[in-house]
Amino acid sequence: GAYATLNSTNASTSVPVQSTPFVVNPALPTMYFLNMTGISVGGYLLPIDPAVFAINDTDGTGGTIIDSGTTIAYLAEPAYGAVRAAFVSQITLPLLNVTDTSVLDTCFQWPPPPRQSVTLPQLVLHFDGADWELPLQNYMLVDPSTGGLCLVMATSSDGSILGSYQHQNFNVLYDLENSLLSFVPAPCNLM
Repeated sequence: GAYATLNSTNASTSVPVQSTPFVVNPALPTMYFLNMTGISVGGYLLPIDPAVFAINDTDGTGGTIIDSGTTIAYLAEPAYGAVRAAFVSQITLPLLNVTDTSVLDTCFQWPPPPRQSVTLPQLVLHFDGADWELPLQNYMLVDPSTGGLCLVMATSSDGSILGSYQHQNFNVLYDLENSLLSFVPAPCNLM
């Protein structure tokens, strides 16, 4: 039979702990906001205005929240549009036509045609003082309902949220005393 291979373009080992400061949003003081500055796909920093990730000073809308109670990532438009376009341009598989009912709408035909190996672009989230390089399983999945290979992100009409899917196989420390979020890769299956 034909085997499909899933390769990430960049696998790092023994990386140091990284930290980024929490940002206070007076309108939502119980949420954990971060200063996200950009997103890279396949080594390219996407042309997203950092204001897309910022808290709106007038009413407290927008911003970027890290929330383990949310499953997937939601990115504010136009950040989601830029990420989606980058994945579509860098992945050599046909895009699936996904129904309106599906939350995940950036999905590719999977498995690839026989004897085709697919390299998927690396996804890095940039923060004030830290770069969060996500492992492949933290941003791609095979959707059991369509069989498509999907980006585990959706569009948001307000701010951006990083969910538990992005936390997988990381030790994430909410250091409230020093107002820092710290993270380091941790192979949870070996713990």
